[in-house]
Amino acid sequence: MAEQLRLDSYLDFAAGRSPQMVAVSQTVHAIAAAGRQISRILARGPLAGNLGTIVGESIDGDGQKALDAMTHTIVREALSRAPVSVFASEEADEPEVLDAHAPLAVAIDPLDGSSNIDTLAPVGTIFSILPGGSRVADDPKAPFLQPGRTQLAAGFLIYGPQTALVLTLGAGTRIFTLDPDSGAFIATRGEIQVPRTTREYAINGSNLRHWDPEIRTYIMELKKGHNGPRGEDFNTRWLASMVGDAFRIMVRGGIYLYPADQRKGYRAGRLRLVYEANPIAMIMEQAGAAATDGRDAILDLVPTEIHQRCPLVFGSADEVLRVADAYSHGEASNSPLFKTRSLYRKTTSTIDELA
Repeated sequence: MAEQLRLDSYLDFAAGRSPQMVAVSQTVHAIAAAGRQISRILARGPLAGNLGTIVGESIDGDGQKALDAMTHTIVREALSRAPVSVFASEEADEPEVLDAHAPLAVAIDPLDGSSNIDTLAPVGTIFSILPGGSRVADDPKAPFLQPGRTQLAAGFLIYGPQTALVLTLGAGTRIFTLDPDSGAFIATRGEIQVPRTTREYAINGSNLRHWDPEIRTYIMELKKGHNGPRGEDFNTRWLASMVGDAFRIMVRGGIYLYPADQRKGYRAGRLRLVYEANPIAMIMEQAGAAATDGRDAILDLVPTEIHQRCPLVFGSADEVLRVADAYSHGEASNSPLFKTRSLYRKTTSTIDELA
């Protein structure tokens, strides 16, 4: 192996940058510990009980599964021992104040892809670490209603054939693999750079009839392959697990599209800005990739409520720019995704600054 870098060492080095980074490092340690526990439960599968059983209502209307509730509790308990003032979970209606005097806020999706629990497809834990602010006790939502660019760190754990932690502290993106024997997270490669070009795309093609004409046109161009205007063949890779698709893109490039569409509940997009889009966008940008809602870079959006939804496109920068170009020349649409001619200029500027 070219490199053996332990997460502990990486966080210890980062902690030397500032007192704030000491707190960030301690919080990442806590999340990693929760990830180890979740990984062990998932590895037991049905031996750990019926993890996919519906045990309550969920905010997205799909029902809260047993493992959703279990992972929420595991993460909350881990963060209660970290310097976290307020904790917002995708599984809870409102943020919870843990320690009003602590410096950080954490937004987390404890179990992304819970529909995959019984099928052995990847699931994950997505997190965003933000400055906590000084008035958390008065307004626990306030730390989460700021642009994604204020994030101090972001990452996700993915539980699949191996458990891995994808992490950025705002200075590049790393992948740490869990050694199940020692319990250590270890990086075996340097900083990740997502390839700028790709011939792989991820989108749920079953929703084609609900898409706006612009996005249908873009996808059909890819499907035509070397006989179409792109002159080359593309492959579809769709896992119905955003962490799984994001991890693949981190490793070998690609583009992921979850647009708004005309179905009820999807017209403003489906993924949550605070818990999902912002942390994924920070990870991608720090790895040389890009993320947009179609008009603006995801990290420039200002949330107005903690469970706000948005369209999301991320991945290899050149392909994201092609998407923006295609829709900037399309007809005006009522969809929040790819709506205005200013899109291409805004997205290009943001991505070029990061390149």
